[in-house]
Amino acid sequence: QLQLVESGGGLVQPGDSLKLSCTVSGRTLSSYYMAWFRQAPGKAREFVSAFPWTGITSTSYADSVKGRFVMTRDYVKSEVYLQMSSLKVEDTAVYSCAADLKFSNDSSAWRYWGQGTQVTVSS
Repeated sequence: QLQLVESGGGLVQPGDSLKLSCTVSGRTLSSYYMAWFRQAPGKAREFVSAFPWTGITSTSYADSVKGRFVMTRDYVKSEVYLQMSSLKVEDTAVYSCAADLKFSNDSSAWRYWGQGTQVTVSS
């Protein structure tokens, strides 16, 4: 079993930056893909970004965040990060990290989830 715990959410203004963290424990991650998803009020959960924990495969990003969000990892800490810049009101959502042995941009395919962290972008 994997345990994922997100942190770093908050209330920011449009144009601000924010960095989310996801701490993972319980199992070696070498075979896993890691992802960030988000869910805005009244909307379906949507893919944000993903990469394999190891390997040279490039990170996948949703078009809506490409060029503004960067997903990274810390192998020593077993943490995944989402650096968000130039935030927009429409980025407001609960952001969750996820893990699975295969990649998909369909949230229903991911087995392990954190509890989520709220990001609110408002002036």
